[in-house]
Amino acid sequence: MSRMGDVLAGFHAAWEFESDSVLIRYERGIRTPKLFQALGERRVPLTALQGVSLSPGRRGTVVLRAEVRPGADPLLEAADGQLKEHGDPYRLVLPAEKETLAEYYADELRALLTESGPADRFLVAGPAGPLSFKAYDGKASFDGTTVRFRWFWTGASSAKWKAGDQSFPVAELGGVEWRSPELFEGYLRLLRWDGADQPAQADQDPAAVVFGLGYGPVHESLPFAAAVLDAVRARGPMAAVTAAHRRRDPADIAERIRHLGELHQAGLVTDEEFSVKKAELLAEL
Repeated sequence: MSRMGDVLAGFHAAWEFESDSVLIRYERGIRTPKLFQALGERRVPLTALQGVSLSPGRRGTVVLRAEVRPGADPLLEAADGQLKEHGDPYRLVLPAEKETLAEYYADELRALLTESGPADRFLVAGPAGPLSFKAYDGKASFDGTTVRFRWFWTGASSAKWKAGDQSFPVAELGGVEWRSPELFEGYLRLLRWDGADQPAQADQDPAAVVFGLGYGPVHESLPFAAAVLDAVRARGPMAAVTAAHRRRDPADIAERIRHLGELHQAGLVTDEEFSVKKAELLAEL
């Protein structure tokens, strides 16, 4: 950049440009997305970025967006494309009158970007621990080395009560599967390093906690998932297991579709939710 320490302030965040990184500071305020408030600030090395764009926004705004290399940020890897647009931590929304200034910084930033394509390791630091949150069926906690699930008698299934409270050292994990609580059947599932099969339904899996209305909100459960994933990947690339490569038992998928159909018929799931979820389940085969 032309001057180290230059700051471009927008709604909900400000970007401070350095010679080798961009420091994103998120505001604390009632209108700031809770995820941003939970993140506080993030230093993003330029090596983690592969592009930057500027486009018109809504209601007299422009949007400056940094494009992160696949595999460079544990938060985005854990989110797996499930964040809504307004929750994207790499979008800086500015008043339209700052468009010229934003375009200047976008050009300056593009000139410094030399990397592209997937990163072989995380380049952006994961959220700092210790972290914890309440799911519908239990409390999840992570101290940096071990994930613990303590079940609630009001929500946990009999399978989880039978298994008892769980403790998972990072050394035994291969990854994390996070399904947003804003979607149908949200959950956080820990994946074994050896890729062993686990129950298809999260409410029956002692290595998973399920979300629900008011439980496991994005700003609590996603940073948690990212922190665990960051710790797992720190052990080395051979330890990583991604949900994209996991395939379910066809019988389990059929059972989940049947259950989904019952909810649909009972009016508990809309036509759109039924179609979307069914397509997602079929994609897991």
